[in-house]
Amino acid sequence: MQYRTDPKSGSKISVLGFGCMRFTKRGKGIDQAKAEEEMLTAIEGGVNYFDTAYIYPGSEVCLGRFLAKGYRSKVYIATKLPHYFIKSIRDADRIFEEECRRLQTEYIDYYLIHMLTDTAAWQRLLSLGIEDWIAEKKAQGRIRQIGFSYHGGTGEFLKLIDAYDWDFCQIQFNYLDEHSQAGLRGLRYAAQKGLPVIVMEPLRGGRLADGLPQGAKKILADAFPGRTPVDAALRWIYNHPEVTCVLSGMNDIRQVQENLHTADSASANALTADELAVFDAVKEELHKTVRIACTGCGYCMPCPSGVDIPVCFRCYNEKYIDNWFTAMKEYVMCTTLRQKKTNAGNCIGCGKCEQHCPQGIPIRRELRQVQKELERLPFRLAGYAAKLTKF
Repeated sequence: MQYRTDPKSGSKISVLGFGCMRFTKRGKGIDQAKAEEEMLTAIEGGVNYFDTAYIYPGSEVCLGRFLAKGYRSKVYIATKLPHYFIKSIRDADRIFEEECRRLQTEYIDYYLIHMLTDTAAWQRLLSLGIEDWIAEKKAQGRIRQIGFSYHGGTGEFLKLIDAYDWDFCQIQFNYLDEHSQAGLRGLRYAAQKGLPVIVMEPLRGGRLADGLPQGAKKILADAFPGRTPVDAALRWIYNHPEVTCVLSGMNDIRQVQENLHTADSASANALTADELAVFDAVKEELHKTVRIACTGCGYCMPCPSGVDIPVCFRCYNEKYIDNWFTAMKEYVMCTTLRQKKTNAGNCIGCGKCEQHCPQGIPIRRELRQVQKELERLPFRLAGYAAKLTKF
């Protein structure tokens, strides 16, 4: 196992982290024995970073039972505070203590504000006293490092990085999302600020593994004989020295073993220009189904009505690159679960955006299509739930 140094704490973190969201289900719960076998294999292979969350059903309890068997001191635990459930600072205390009970620990090594969507959401937490709460927990040694996980556009991510003296952050990053979500620009900005960056969704929930179209699989197989699409995708991420740890939601021993092998041998700046070009070719294959030719340049922004145009178009394209569920999940997380909604339905048709689009996209027309296809009942229900939780 290779390790990269957390520049804030000096800790050595395994380049492969265990994502605990996708444990195998058994009946109404988690198959504890199977999950423990997989986690033990990972620890024996050198993995020392385990990521879970309050809202992952049964995950914290499963991880806590395993670590209580003598492994707690061998690993760093990362779990998350669901800020969208927080109405007062007492809620933060209650949830934190519940997480510690579930995990059978007195402290959390890496604690994240879960899905921090924008600076407005952070300002709401500040108004509740979260800054003093964090300082108190850190002084007590209950929270060792504080950070946030993020889904959204690059611009808001950069603002969040500057909004507080964070210890680390967690972003979605893979070769398909190189220039979306926080993106390469966000990754490098966080690293320049001295933050360790934890990467989630390295395979896009399996889309960059078995979910690749045959043409893309052939490109990878021809360029990297003997390697799987998973191995190739992980090596692309490890090639970035700014990445500290890559989380993989492993729920099979073979997955653990394959990912351990990659983590043993992949390194930063190891891919040649020709090898990097292979991933561009794969992306071209994936993008053949793209409906809106938006490059995410952001020249159309800011929108006077607050619409995040590049994000709306990216999520719309996801429906055709990937599937409806992925697109809807991304659209809800990136435009609705926030203080100020940024969805396509907010467009007033002023046309200011179209004056600056270098691609000549009829933005107003396309936003109406996004609204038509993505702002159906599930979207409206998510918006209603967001109001109830004061997201």
